[in-house]
Amino acid sequence: MFTASASGTSSTFRASRLREAVRQVWQTLDLPEGSRVELFGATIEVSTIGHPDHARPLNCLCRAMDGYLVGTGYAAYMAMTVVHGRSAWIPDVCVAPREPEEALTEDGLGFAASAVKLVVEVVSPGHENQQRDRMRKRRAYAGAGIPVYVLMDDHDQHGTVTVLTSPSPGEGTYAAETRVPYGTEVEIPEGPAKGFAITEEITGPRQGG
Repeated sequence: MFTASASGTSSTFRASRLREAVRQVWQTLDLPEGSRVELFGATIEVSTIGHPDHARPLNCLCRAMDGYLVGTGYAAYMAMTVVHGRSAWIPDVCVAPREPEEALTEDGLGFAASAVKLVVEVVSPGHENQQRDRMRKRRAYAGAGIPVYVLMDDHDQHGTVTVLTSPSPGEGTYAAETRVPYGTEVEIPEGPAKGFAITEEITGPRQGG
């Protein structure tokens, strides 16, 4: 993780220029395949992807959700960059317009967060990964006003699915939360994927118990 910060005496203008400089660094990074590079304001975070335990539920969910969305004008995408201000994240799955040009930012770096209706993260092993998905991305997605955040977490109890809705962008929080154990069906409550059920066929069975 690379973080840049302005001194306490720096002006808002200098802080803004700093964030822009970090964004330019992020745009030029060329890391090995299997790496995910995300930008949280003035912080660049690098993580690895591609483990089968991570990919299996995502592939299953993305295929099922994309089929469910046929006729809605939306589609499910894996590992697409979502841009909000000077931040850029790569959710495991997102729901955005089926015609990608309707969602892309002017510079073509990714989907504008305002066009994204749902994001999904599958929590990877390790404390840092868990903190990122459970806390930092939760604040970030809520701050961007993304209506639905789904968190599939093998490492919470014996596996849980959390569906977060009703974002408050100014506070970076979601007001509504539904959390169920693996094996209990939970439906997306709003948006293009409303009624889509996340089931044990997607998550797999409860872990270790």
